[in-house]
Amino acid sequence: MSQSAEATQVMEKATQKAPPCRFCGTPLHHTFVDLGMSPLCESFLSFDQLNQMEAFYPLHVRVCDSCFLVQLEAYVSPEHIFREYAYFSSYADTWLKQCKAYADQVTERFNLNENSQVVELASNDGYLLQYFVEKNIPSLGVEPATNIAKVAIAKGVPTLNEFFGQECARKLVQQGKQADLVAANNVLAHVPDLNDFVAGIKILLKPHGVFTGEIQHLMRLMEANQFDTIYHEHFCYHTFTTLEKIFAAHGMTLFDVEELPTHGGSLRIYACHQDNSAQPMSDRAIELRNREMIAGFTSIDRYTNFEEQVRETKRKLLDFLIKAKREGKTVVGYGAPGKGNTLLNYCGIRTDFLDYTVDRNPYKHGKFLPGTHIPIYPPSKIYETKPDYVLILPWNFKDEIMEQMSGIREWGGQFVVPIPEVKVYC
Repeated sequence: MSQSAEATQVMEKATQKAPPCRFCGTPLHHTFVDLGMSPLCESFLSFDQLNQMEAFYPLHVRVCDSCFLVQLEAYVSPEHIFREYAYFSSYADTWLKQCKAYADQVTERFNLNENSQVVELASNDGYLLQYFVEKNIPSLGVEPATNIAKVAIAKGVPTLNEFFGQECARKLVQQGKQADLVAANNVLAHVPDLNDFVAGIKILLKPHGVFTGEIQHLMRLMEANQFDTIYHEHFCYHTFTTLEKIFAAHGMTLFDVEELPTHGGSLRIYACHQDNSAQPMSDRAIELRNREMIAGFTSIDRYTNFEEQVRETKRKLLDFLIKAKREGKTVVGYGAPGKGNTLLNYCGIRTDFLDYTVDRNPYKHGKFLPGTHIPIYPPSKIYETKPDYVLILPWNFKDEIMEQMSGIREWGGQFVVPIPEVKVYC
């Protein structure tokens, strides 16, 4: 066999082994970033589980050279990840204020009233729909996590405990729940079957209904080095350009977009049926599409240079921690978010660097972080031990946390934020 024939066979085998893009099906040959092996970021451990085997999965992120969707393979089913979930949206005050403002804004903009129907997908603990319920606007949440759905129902937010897709959408329409507004905040990233989910939105939406979704903006993730927001529960990472392609494939148009500071930089997209002429394309949607194109997000080269930037961030954080420990300083964490677990596992930070972490969510108290086994306490623990440094893992809420924990300055304690690069706040 000739060398050229052998080379062709090798390429054919590589093509066969490459996973397909979860939107367009193109084989994925390009790495966006490889963060090694990591456990599921919300799989907190009890004390009895510390000596048991723990599952780790690859955090190897790829990018499609056809539609430019950045994505992870689905190593674990959504049912395994989300049926019992540890993230409750209502523990972030800043986030709740934004949700109330959103409810006021869309109610006025789209003339929602007691005759309208609002449906939120992945509605969590009722953090958003509570504000529509207060306005007497018929509302329904669709939430797959059983433990979280119960909390929403207890606070008076009607909630269907189910995964959303075309089958769920058809059932809701048959029940008279076709929606004037469908909302999905920070959920598209969690959806392994994008086509089924977006097709379900189209089914659920009334002819003149509107969909809004909040999605972390990949452009901001890369600019601000937010690699820690990559974890197994996030299957996809989006630009506006790619989102347009996904919704267009299912007969929907993105007619408007807002750029938000949430989660380090998010997009709030507005979509409608393609034949809905009542919603013309906004200037800011056109501007963002052009800005992404000028920035290179329609070229594969723009995506494949991210990995070295991530490695340098790891080196700088470890340099800081090694220096602090050699000087006899104590370092603890604040928060137990998914992003924190990606950061700590990728950097190899365990109790040799971080004595413990704290969190406002009582669900996590007495448990241990996945992979690193760092113990989780209530925030009051910090005032008991008086550490020199508090490493803020949910850096997107750093201002809120530094205000809440300002008392650490009484003993000279300082805050440390790891992203986009290590920075110490006195």
